[in-house]
Amino acid sequence: MFKDRLYLYMIIILLCIDIASKQAALNLLTQGTSQSFIPFIDLFLTFNSGVAFGFLDFGERLFSNILMVVGILIFLYLLYLLKEESVPSKKIALSFICGGALGNILDRVPDGFVTDFLHLKINDFSFFVFNFADASISIGAVLIIYLELFKKDHAN
Repeated sequence: MFKDRLYLYMIIILLCIDIASKQAALNLLTQGTSQSFIPFIDLFLTFNSGVAFGFLDFGERLFSNILMVVGILIFLYLLYLLKEESVPSKKIALSFICGGALGNILDRVPDGFVTDFLHLKINDFSFFVFNFADASISIGAVLIIYLELFKKDHAN
């Protein structure tokens, strides 16, 4: 029982970090103004009505609401997978994805937009602007892919 709670706590912690980081960005940054942060990442406040990293951002509330409903359905399915999964490392990966997904869903509810503020760029080449939730989802997805490709039990 405690093991399953551990993953729920992990989701809640990731959600809290995401909410706190987005609130800090809203309080401390000016939209459209870039500030140096660490090498390769600047702080750049923007609002995204699409999915991760600005993909499918059409700026329309209806489309954003559709994405939110799809996101909720995916989140519920991920919770089901987390409950059914028996491998702890896969549970951790699913927890990262769930925490990030929930963070972006809750951020989208009031106005149809997700707050992005971490701008990945190298020299003068801009890759994308993202947030902690996007990073959590990406970390979880990479971990799932890694586990499926390289740590799969070949005895079966």
